[in-house]
Amino acid sequence: MRIMNILKSYRLTALAAAFVFSGSVAFAQGNPTIMDQAQAQSNPNGGVVKADWQPSLIKDGVYDRVPHVYTVLPWQPVREADVMWKKRVWREIDTREKQNVGFRYPGDENTGGGYFIEIVIDAIKKGKIKAYSNMDDRFTSALTKDQIMDMLIGKPDTVTVIDAETGQPKTVITKKEFNPESVTKYRLKEDWIFDRNLGKMVSRIVGIAPLQDKYNEDGSFRASQAMFWLSYPEAREVFAQYEVFNPENDVARMTWDDFFENRMFSSRIIKVSNPFDETFSQAGYNNMEALYEGQRAAEKVFNKEHDMWVY
Repeated sequence: MRIMNILKSYRLTALAAAFVFSGSVAFAQGNPTIMDQAQAQSNPNGGVVKADWQPSLIKDGVYDRVPHVYTVLPWQPVREADVMWKKRVWREIDTREKQNVGFRYPGDENTGGGYFIEIVIDAIKKGKIKAYSNMDDRFTSALTKDQIMDMLIGKPDTVTVIDAETGQPKTVITKKEFNPESVTKYRLKEDWIFDRNLGKMVSRIVGIAPLQDKYNEDGSFRASQAMFWLSYPEAREVFAQYEVFNPENDVARMTWDDFFENRMFSSRIIKVSNPFDETFSQAGYNNMEALYEGQRAAEKVFNKEHDMWVY
C-alpha cells in the first residue's frame, strides 16, 4: 500500500510538472498576433530614427528577446573641496577607425535603424536634446529647429531650365538631403579630475559635437566643421535608449551611454586647456607633431594619478 501511494504521488507530481512545462512553452510561443506586434515594435525605448527603415513583421530570430529597459546611472557628485587637480581636454573620434565602427553602423531593430548622427538629429527634432551653436563649446547660444534644418540641408536650389516640350523656361526647385556619411568625426570636451574623496582620477564628458566634411565646388576636401554642440549630461537619457552594434557578438551590446562612459571608443587629444585656447594645430604643430603632442598629453594625464600617491 505504501508503494502504491508513492507511485500515485509520483504520477501526480509528474503530471503537474508536465502541465507547468506545457504552459511555459505555450507562454514562450505566445499568440502569433501578439508576437508579431511585439516584433514589429522596433526599439520601443527610443523609437525608430530613420523613416525608410522598416522592422521585420515576423519573429526574426530563434530565441525570444525580451524588451531591454535601460536606465542611466547617475554620476557621483564631486565637491570642489575634494578636487585636488583638474585638466580640461578636447578629443576627436574618427569614425573611420575600426574601433569606432559603431558610429557608422546603418542600424537595426535594436539600434533605432540609423547612424549615430541620425539618432542625435532625430532627438533634436523631437525636442529630446537641445543643440547649441557650433561657434563655441561653452553652450552660450541654443539653436532652433529651423536653424538646425538649414544647417543640415541648406536652402533649396532654384534653377531655370528650358522645357523640352514647350520650349519655355521654367523654374525647378531641388531639395537637398542630409548625408549621414559626411559626418566622419566627433569632438569631445571632457574634464579629468583627481577626486581625493574617491582617491582616483575621474573623467567626465562635458560636451560632444559632430564634425561634417565640407568640400569645394570642384569636389576637393576643404575641412571638417563642427555642426553643433550637445551637452553630454543632457543627452545621456537619450543615449541610454539605443544600443551600439558589437561586431564580436550580436547579443552582447551596450547602450551609447555605456559606450561613452566605459570609453570604448578610440580617440586622440587635440587640445588641452592653455592660456591662448589653441589646439595643437593652431599652435604651429604639423599633423604628425600634433599627434605626438596628443600622446604626450594623454600620458601626462595618465601619470598624474600615480604622482598624487607618490610622497
